[in-house]
Amino acid sequence: MEGTLTAVGIIPLALAYRWVPRAAPGPVGRLLLLPGLVAALWTGREVLLGAWPYGGLPWARLGITQADSPLVQTVSWVGVSGLTFLMVFTVAAAIEAIRTGRWRRPFPAAVPAVTTLMLVLVPAFPTTPAGTMRVGAVQGNGPSGYFDQRTVGAIARAQGDATGPVLDADVDLVVWPEGLDADPFQTPWLAEYLTGISTRAGAPLLANAATTAGGNIYNTSFLWDPATTGATPQREQVQTHAKRHPVPFGEYVPDRAFYTLLAPDLVGLLQRDYAHGTDVPLVTVGGVPVGLAICFDVIYDEVIAESITAGAELLVFQTNNADFRGTDENLQQLAVARIRAVETGRTVVNVSTVGTSQIIRPDGSTLTGLPAGQAGALIADTDLRTGITPAVLIGQGVSAVTLWGGLGGLALTGAIAWRRRTPAVA
Repeated sequence: MEGTLTAVGIIPLALAYRWVPRAAPGPVGRLLLLPGLVAALWTGREVLLGAWPYGGLPWARLGITQADSPLVQTVSWVGVSGLTFLMVFTVAAAIEAIRTGRWRRPFPAAVPAVTTLMLVLVPAFPTTPAGTMRVGAVQGNGPSGYFDQRTVGAIARAQGDATGPVLDADVDLVVWPEGLDADPFQTPWLAEYLTGISTRAGAPLLANAATTAGGNIYNTSFLWDPATTGATPQREQVQTHAKRHPVPFGEYVPDRAFYTLLAPDLVGLLQRDYAHGTDVPLVTVGGVPVGLAICFDVIYDEVIAESITAGAELLVFQTNNADFRGTDENLQQLAVARIRAVETGRTVVNVSTVGTSQIIRPDGSTLTGLPAGQAGALIADTDLRTGITPAVLIGQGVSAVTLWGGLGGLALTGAIAWRRRTPAVA
């Protein structure tokens, strides 16, 4: 479906190139209106793919590709969709200047030149320092893949063994990645194990597991802090956040009866269906609001924006990349995390079960990290920041405007082009 929508999304681009020169044949139409419409349609296609079907998958957005480029700072002003728009506009304007043979004239040459300079030279929006938090993030490299062979407690033990360097580091927060062996609220041995880790570290433990509540199963991050809740806390005593966008066909099967008819053996492999979370992606650690995103939730703008507007001064992304060993998926997800650091002006702690894990500064640079396939711990004093960037304030609005503005602009252009093509009736 995503591939089909990508192909269909090319059709409006072709129509824009056909209709705009008829509707607005002058230099303004060819060098401003046409690139603007093409950029809006391209960005709108990304927005649609990121929202539908089944919640979409906004993985391949053009703006996200710029994590290590000179353009990355612009994302703090306009968000991912805004950066996509400006990139496509610049390239489309340059191409049109060449196609029309006007590239030697001042105005046609100035349009892509000005936007290029803006993209490269604009500094990141400044956020306000608010102290530091000492964080220990642990990459256990345990058997956490869906088909990995493991004994009971193997994932927790791998995480616990790798936590050793953190226990004497006087940290304010211990972070484990996505996934444990069982629900700690219903499994006494796991609750005891987590309590031991947190107690020895002298800090709360931010962990993640599949948990049950109200008859539903959730992919849940939770702040395990026996210093305030006791050795075996009940779920209602613990700060939790449930994943907003469980992955269709990975964490749940939408329309299960229908897809079972198509591929019963494949659908049957997924025995449990995660429910969609609705709570705020935020926990408070020692009075400091910490924003959360669980695995692929990092690619959804609204999850990140909600945590920042709720006051997050630090971002923590917990993920499990074990099912993607041997691929570049973990590096692609890490690039998204880097974009989010710059976009929000926040330090990002991106911790994976099997890597790559990094602590990323608000400017997108790496403070410390661990490669994939290596157990270990990251210990760092992370900057806390306050203030909301323009990207957070307008990012979702930019997405909506480009989607509907692009479609509306194409319809209006088509109507004008048709009227100019059709001779008037006496």
